[in-house]
Amino acid sequence: MASLSRALTKIPCTVLTGFLGAGKTTLVRHLVENAGGRRIAVLVNEFGDLGFDGSFLEGCGIAGCTAEDIVELPNGCICCTVADDFVPALTKLLDRANPPEHILIETSGLALPKPLVNAFNWPAIRSRVTVDGVVAVVDGPAVASGLFAHDPAKLAAQRAGDASVDHDNPLEEVFEDQLACADVVVLNKVDAMSVDERRRVAADIREHLPRAVEILEVAHGRADPAALIGLGAAAEGDLAARPSHHDDAGEHDHDDFESVAIPVPAVESPEVLMRRVAKAAEIAGVLRIKGFVEVTGKPMRLVVQGVGTRVSQSYDRPWKPGEPRAGSLVVIGLHDFDRDAVARAFAG
Repeated sequence: MASLSRALTKIPCTVLTGFLGAGKTTLVRHLVENAGGRRIAVLVNEFGDLGFDGSFLEGCGIAGCTAEDIVELPNGCICCTVADDFVPALTKLLDRANPPEHILIETSGLALPKPLVNAFNWPAIRSRVTVDGVVAVVDGPAVASGLFAHDPAKLAAQRAGDASVDHDNPLEEVFEDQLACADVVVLNKVDAMSVDERRRVAADIREHLPRAVEILEVAHGRADPAALIGLGAAAEGDLAARPSHHDDAGEHDHDDFESVAIPVPAVESPEVLMRRVAKAAEIAGVLRIKGFVEVTGKPMRLVVQGVGTRVSQSYDRPWKPGEPRAGSLVVIGLHDFDRDAVARAFAG
């Protein structure tokens, strides 16, 4: 009887969306660390040639979190590879002898959440899983700086003065689609914002929300798990309330964005490396830099992060015995960003 009950119960899934560098992986790690004994699996999707986020989570030392609980779908867009990647990966989790009680799905920073939510209506999985909620993670300081601020008047003026401006900013479209699909918005990194900036950004977010949605202000992704898990939204059956710029598009692609992986040999000085990373981050069109690097004589991996022109470094864990230590950084940017200039920046 218990096995029949389990078979009839849909496993809830939380879809975490948010632009590049918003803090999704940090939030996922926080949720796993505070699972309260609940069996949680994580499915991570990345845009780019380097599996950074899955590696950052895998072997994280969290009780109950094992390598098999982290499933990575690198170098692609989860909303574009539903049949080939997402459904098989999700099915594999569901078919485990001891399946997870909850699944966290972290999309890439450039993915549109609505096609992914719609995928839960696929016959192969619709009777087994449900979208408990869609959580949009927002980089507060980035929005405060105007990176994603939508300004129709300014855009209209640009169109009037330049006939080549014939479409919206693709960054704004992705950002707005992520917000429009959300059941909860996590305004992250508020520790780096003033009170006025928080108010202004929250107001800007509300202008893009098609319905009343709670906005949680947090630092370092430390949101209350109870506010994000157990929403019971069944979002796959509520698609009409989640408008998208791409609703009428036959397909969704990422021609506006590109990525490149830069090999980085072991470095003697993290400070010298970070100066080069900062230089690369300032190149027009570069949006995100992330990866791992070996520091000579140090037993720990050096994590390098760049969001816009903000860069940071930290050590996350010791290198594993026999683990390849070839450093690599993935750079994600607009389709026309200067790859040669990026390579020169890293070369010094």
